[in-house]
Order: sequence, then C-alpha cells, then structure tokens
Amino acid sequence: MINVIACIDGTAVTPAVCDYAAWASLRLEAPLILLHVLDKSEYPTQSNLTGNIGLGSREALLEELAALDQKRSRLALEQGRLMLEEAQHRVINDGVANPVTRQRHGSLIETLVEMEPETRLLVLGKHDENLNAHIGSRLENVVRTMHRPILVTTDTFRPPRRFMVAFDGSETTRKGVEMIAASPLFRNLPCHLLLIGADNKVNQGQLAWARDCLEAAGFEVHISLRGGEVERALCDYRAEHDIDLLVMGAYGHSVIRRFLVGSTTTSVMRNATVPVLLLR
Repeated sequence: MINVIACIDGTAVTPAVCDYAAWASLRLEAPLILLHVLDKSEYPTQSNLTGNIGLGSREALLEELAALDQKRSRLALEQGRLMLEEAQHRVINDGVANPVTRQRHGSLIETLVEMEPETRLLVLGKHDENLNAHIGSRLENVVRTMHRPILVTTDTFRPPRRFMVAFDGSETTRKGVEMIAASPLFRNLPCHLLLIGADNKVNQGQLAWARDCLEAAGFEVHISLRGGEVERALCDYRAEHDIDLLVMGAYGHSVIRRFLVGSTTTSVMRNATVPVLLLR
C-alpha cells in the first residue's frame, strides 16, 4: 500500500489525471505508477473467428480476419505504450521523479484488484463527453470493488486550495476524518466540514468531534450543519466557498453515501464539477 496508481486511457481527461496523480504523489511522497489496461474484450489476444464465417467461406478470408485482429491488437498496444510515454513526460514535468509505467492486457477491475495491495491511492478520470450508463456502471463497479481511496478527477487540473468533507458521523466518515488527519495529502489546506441533517445536539456533537480531530492535526477547520436535499446542499456549499475537492465516504446506509453510490452514481459523476475523493 505505497503507490499512487493513475489510470491512463488516452481520453481528453488523461492530462488532468496525470496532474492530479502527480500532485498526490508529491504530497504523499509516494511512488507514482501510470497504468494502461488494454481491455481484452475490445482487443483479444486470440480470437476464434470461425463463428463469423458462414459455411462455404474461403479459408483465405478467415486468415485475413485473423491477421487483421492481430494487427489491431499490436497497434493498440503501441498506442498504449505511446500514451504512457507521454504521460510519463508530463508527470516528470510536474516534478515527479522516476514515475513507473505499466501496461496490462485484461479487465480493468481485475487488474486493479491484483494491484490493490500495492495501491495507496487510485486516480481515475471522468469522461464528461461520453458519460452514459455504461461508463457510470464501470466507475461504480470500480468504487464498489476497491478498498482503497479513489480520486475521480474532472478534465481540468486545478491545484486544490481548500477541500470539503461531506461528514455524516458514520463509522466510515469518522474513519475518513482520521485518515485525513493522519495523511499529508491535505496538510496546510483549509478544510470545510459539512453535515447535512437536523440541527440537533447529536449532529452538533458529531461535527465537534470531527473538528477537534482535524484541528488537533493542525488543520484550519470550518464547520457547517445544513438541512435540505443532499446533492443540492453539497453543490450549493461547494459553490459558495469555491471548494476545489470533495471528500466523501462510499457505501453504507446514510443519505450521503446512498447519494454517492447506488442508483444515482451516474448522475453524481455527470454533475460533479470538482474532483471527488472517495474513502473506504
């Protein structure tokens, strides 16, 4: 559990993924791995094309299709290698020394699970221009499967100047607050703690605990307790305070985590205008 892993896919969000991964790597003083996964469903290494050829088709056509398939895979591998090389140059310019590149052939989730023991932070990009149910499901599957922090970036990098923690007092978000307090990732950045719920002693006590935990670690903390619909309240607060990055827990039964992961995942990924760090 030592590396920052950045998923590189060559889309328009890739430069921002590189920059956020470099930012995190430098802050955490953790090695950076640039990962490109060639999905085996799109670029199979071996294909059985006999099912695509009707009875009576010539053997030469089968051989030609097999050759085209192999050429397609070779070109995809070369394209991935070039993407990784370009990403490597970018993060070096960002100040990262000795970034490592890896190229795998397989499924993204299987690869990430295999690398999970060596992952400290996973960085993924959001593809606004192509966002649909399929991409939303893919992101959701990664979030549901992984047990490491995941930073989902937008397509534009802006060095975070302040961050917001969506806090609900649950075990997961308490653990997240403790992780933030112990990590150098957000050190010296103002922290906004937001709890959405009833203004009562229980919630006030939860916020006070989180504030004290972070202030003890040296953070400048601003707390707020608001009512209303979760997504709207989070967006309004983020806009009012020019928040650069949102930190949330994932999974569970609270309103905030149901808002993030579940049937509304695609909506969240589509509407978020700042990076989202998901803590497990």
